[in-house]
Amino acid sequence: MRMIFAAMTIAVGVLTAPVASAETLTDAFIAAYRNSNLLDKQQATLRAADEDVAQAMATLRPVVDFVARSAYSRSQRTASGSFSDGVGTTFDLTAELVLLDFGRRAIRIELLKETVLATREGLRNEEQNVLFAAVDAYVNVQVKQQILTLRESNVRLVTQELRAAQDRFEVGEITRTDVSIAEARLAAARAGFASAEGDLMIAREAYKATTGAYPRALARLPNGPSLPKSMEAARSVALRTHPSVLSAQRRVTIGELNVEAAKAGFRPVLSANARIGTDDKGLDNQGVGLVLSQNIYSGGNQASVLRKAIAQRDGARADLGQAGVVIAEAVGNAWAGLQIANAQVQASDRQIRAAQTAFEGVREEASLGARTTLDVLNAEQELLDARLSRIEAEAQRYVGIYRVLQTMGLLTVEHLRLGIPTYDPAAYYNAVKNAPAHSAQGKKLDRILEKLK
Repeated sequence: MRMIFAAMTIAVGVLTAPVASAETLTDAFIAAYRNSNLLDKQQATLRAADEDVAQAMATLRPVVDFVARSAYSRSQRTASGSFSDGVGTTFDLTAELVLLDFGRRAIRIELLKETVLATREGLRNEEQNVLFAAVDAYVNVQVKQQILTLRESNVRLVTQELRAAQDRFEVGEITRTDVSIAEARLAAARAGFASAEGDLMIAREAYKATTGAYPRALARLPNGPSLPKSMEAARSVALRTHPSVLSAQRRVTIGELNVEAAKAGFRPVLSANARIGTDDKGLDNQGVGLVLSQNIYSGGNQASVLRKAIAQRDGARADLGQAGVVIAEAVGNAWAGLQIANAQVQASDRQIRAAQTAFEGVREEASLGARTTLDVLNAEQELLDARLSRIEAEAQRYVGIYRVLQTMGLLTVEHLRLGIPTYDPAAYYNAVKNAPAHSAQGKKLDRILEKLK
């Protein structure tokens, strides 16, 4: 029996032993990052926010319009006079520039810049989700492979027990009931093996959905990244670096700027305009002017806009406080889960040693007639359960390390040092922030977008 369990242990080890073409966890991280539709969507959302800044910058410049009009008219100069008709065409070129708006446009530009920064934090948070899904899928495939190997070994072992029971029945040492018990246990072992096969197929599909391809031979899991020495230290880092907290801080600033924008809405706007026009008769006209406008009464709308902005700012401040609470709780839960998994691994090791000793003893006693077939099968099942618990606890412990890292806001390509080019959120922003319109800048944008794909 010791040889059987030694072979079972070797088979499990082979699944995670490094080979020349083995797929590493780093490979899974890189594939997940490069093939994530969620990241592509978030990156596009960020580029759209960058364009909002560009559009706001464009409002600082004059607006030039060209209008050509052509119309048929029929008129009568006097009541008894004849009618005259014809087609008239005019061409107008107008320009308008806001000279003074008491900060409306400047506030909006700053507001949209803060929105860009908040959206960047959303992209970083999505990156964390993608990388965590990768490690979870990678570990899950390994777990299901190991469980399948154990289930297969269990089928072989119970088959041997059934044969031994049949041999003992034939010589009259045990009853038909013992044989039936072994047969039932073999059927259960085969059902467990079939279930493990299905679980592995499901895990492989999840891996493909995460990384873009089915897993090849998976390499042994590397040592997990280092963590702070205490839960409080981890919380301190999380409250400074987690994207949810930083995004909430940006939203508070956005709320404050919205209040300032609402206050600016009570002030006048001064603009200048110029016009050059001609018609089909060769008559030209030009004009320049200044326009000062201010809303005097809007039925209480402007006051309501200000009150709404104040309420939204207060809500954003409350969201910031709650974001800190949620992240602190998430760190605590992840830390506790990791400690539980560590304890389960240690307990499972002790359980396996005890169950192994018990199984060997029960089997030896059964050969002497002091134990029944059911006793042997139960002892074998306890050993199997202990090994399964050990595999699952070790997986939870390993994934738990990355969960703590994620709650700290550090589960990123940069922190993991994956060594691959990543999306640069500043590249596109810097190219469009001044609202370029000429062809040279357009070609530059095309090159940037090509690199971002």
